[in-house]
Amino acid sequence: MDSIRSFEDLECWKTARNLRLFVSREIVAHLPKEERYELASQPRRAARSVTANIAEGFGRFHFRDNYKFCSNARGSLFEVLDHLITAHDDAYITAEVLGEGRRLFETAKRLLNGYMNYLTRAANNTKDSTMRESAPFYQAGEDHLISDPAFNEDSPNS
Repeated sequence: MDSIRSFEDLECWKTARNLRLFVSREIVAHLPKEERYELASQPRRAARSVTANIAEGFGRFHFRDNYKFCSNARGSLFEVLDHLITAHDDAYITAEVLGEGRRLFETAKRLLNGYMNYLTRAANNTKDSTMRESAPFYQAGEDHLISDPAFNEDSPNS
């Protein structure tokens, strides 16, 4: 990819979208009828919030505004994980389904952390706070996110 022109080009959005689709197709769709308006609505809304906040932040075109929305997305991401754990605790999903949800969560978290790290550095390294991203500026590492081989932080809090 040569450049990022839309939030849809962001790897963190793509992975959050995968998690959102997983929640809709593998969690919500299989919950019992009595949970359709209780547990079902919460992970669906939280998963939608992750992608929506990444998109809204991208639309702000200011590093610090974008970071704030990504922070909100990160909070919703953790909320999704909590709802998956709840669904497992209540015996609505198997350990395997929870494991797949955790894998998707971890991937989305790492990429979102990397994007947030990029936004922090970009805001601190430029007088111009408008944002036009060039690709690729972040990638998933094994245990943390890196923007380049010399960068070894896993912040914000992972």
